[in-house]
Amino acid sequence: MTKLNNADLEQLKAKGIDESVVEGQLERFRTGFPYLKIDSPSSMGAGITPMDEDLAKACLSRWSGYLNDGGDVLKFVPASGAASRMFKALFEFVNGEAAVPAEGSAVAALLDRIKDFAFYSELCGTTERLYNATPEELIASGRAKEVVGAIILSDGMNYGQLPKALLTFHKYEDGSVRTALEEQLAEGAQTAASQGGLVKLHFTVSSNHRKLFEEKLKEAVPAMEKKFGVKYEISLSEQKPSTDTLAATKDNEPFRDSDGKLVFRPGGHGALIENLNDIDSEVVFIKNIDNVVADTHRPDTIHYKKVIGGLLLLVHDRMEELREKLADPTEENVEEAISFVESILCTRLTQLSSEMSLAERAAVLRGIFDRPLRVCGMVRNEGEPGGGPYNSYSSDGTMIAPQILESTQIDMSKAENVEMMKKATHFNPVDLVCYLRKPDGSRYNLPDYVDHNTGFISEKSLGGRELRALELPGLWNGAMSNWSTVFVEVPATTFNPVKTVNDLLRPAHQ
Repeated sequence: MTKLNNADLEQLKAKGIDESVVEGQLERFRTGFPYLKIDSPSSMGAGITPMDEDLAKACLSRWSGYLNDGGDVLKFVPASGAASRMFKALFEFVNGEAAVPAEGSAVAALLDRIKDFAFYSELCGTTERLYNATPEELIASGRAKEVVGAIILSDGMNYGQLPKALLTFHKYEDGSVRTALEEQLAEGAQTAASQGGLVKLHFTVSSNHRKLFEEKLKEAVPAMEKKFGVKYEISLSEQKPSTDTLAATKDNEPFRDSDGKLVFRPGGHGALIENLNDIDSEVVFIKNIDNVVADTHRPDTIHYKKVIGGLLLLVHDRMEELREKLADPTEENVEEAISFVESILCTRLTQLSSEMSLAERAAVLRGIFDRPLRVCGMVRNEGEPGGGPYNSYSSDGTMIAPQILESTQIDMSKAENVEMMKKATHFNPVDLVCYLRKPDGSRYNLPDYVDHNTGFISEKSLGGRELRALELPGLWNGAMSNWSTVFVEVPATTFNPVKTVNDLLRPAHQ
């Protein structure tokens, strides 16, 4: 066992990390994470609930009634990441030797349609300030690097270092523009305004960008409230230092900086389960900051947000009925509960056996009904990146249930797993809604439902030295492994992420 010195212990204390947690992380570096055992890809009728017209109508009615009755809803938006990966090709061009981008390259495509970006006016002001010329004049004179640099570098628009939330995504006919942050405000107003027009949103932010968020919200909120006739209640949080993970050497010993201090790294988006746990709302939508569209392209998004919200409530209603029946179990209501678990939650309880007493079977089923619930929209796989829905064995082997998995969690050395992935029909667009209250109205302690046997180890470097980094179970992967889950198909029109700057040229963003 690695021995930590007194300075190490003081460092842990300052971050709010227990020594046993660090010891567990070092052991995980040595053992690695086990692969999950997969039963099958989730597909329509076999892990993914089909959404027909009658069910959609019932969902919409339930959602509308919930909001009209003063339902407690919040949108939770992970928004702490910088946009640097959006501009990878632009940085490579600026830092490269070529003065002109290669024909057919991403940079050439950007320059060819530079006027179609919503940030074009801002760019014109920047190039005028820096070079006393328009972007087109610079491009025509062979100074493409100056144009690209004006977009991403700190002396220009600094888009390469800003968070995605604060980038200008869309332009409207009246000449106004909106950032991704403002489009999230608009979507919230159109899908989750409770009685009286209250819209609650929570954004996770990085500490170095928090002030920028606060300034933008101060400017944007009054205008959006006026436009949509709502009142916003907005909160921000940062990833907790206590969720950082220790870096390790290639020999799985603590990685130290030049001063001998332990090096910690952010634990990945799975650490946000702590931020979500602090949210005091009954129903919470979760959606990535960059998956937004302009107003004219939003009807499908609005419709299906309400549909999955209503489905969540319908499933929760039925779970509550069954949980109460199981307080005084009979063979009939135990079988009724098993049928619901298998047909709606698409879960097979391998721990149930005919040798168990009636009370024991009822207790297992009540345990399924007394935990956080989520409904996750799934999109048919059309080549977009993203994790996928699978029917997977739990780490303890007690059930086979729907899970959102990344490829790193699947043993790709097994031919059967490779074939299984080829047959996958859907992927995860990160479009989910959660029910976070217990039957008595108190909040679930969400970290209790994390599967700590999920996660992955990656190879990084610091100051030219190789290190190993530990990623916590993903927020919608291992961090929600022990929730009750329903997958439902939603159309591809609801999934419009901006992973590269040129994605803003797609129709949904024009």
